[in-house]
Amino acid sequence: MSSAVVNIQPGMFQSPTDQKTTWSSGICDCCEDIQICCFGFWCPCCLLCQISSDFGECFCLCLLDMFSGCIPSTSMALRSTMRERFRIQGSICSDCAVVTFCTQCSWCQMAREMKVRRRPHGWIEMNADKI
Repeated sequence: MSSAVVNIQPGMFQSPTDQKTTWSSGICDCCEDIQICCFGFWCPCCLLCQISSDFGECFCLCLLDMFSGCIPSTSMALRSTMRERFRIQGSICSDCAVVTFCTQCSWCQMAREMKVRRRPHGWIEMNADKI
């Protein structure tokens, strides 16, 4: 039995698709989608429940924010997970600041992002009819 010693670890490979993107809308772009804006203003808890559900989490997960104190930790976790899954630039510190000081705007931004990410691409729909 022989043992091999590894002296050099391979580096991390990054493909061109690993590039980070930005949010599809800004934190203050609430007027881009009036329906989401009104939903977030008049019924913010319902909006967050909808975002949680659309993202694949338990719809009542966001209700834990009521017990989290100063920082809405569930909203922060949801936002940072969404940012990582969609490869959006940012950090946990920026997520914390946004959900703490611009809570409802951050929920509206996440809802708009989910809406954009779910939207099917037009060329796929047109080509699917020809198959």
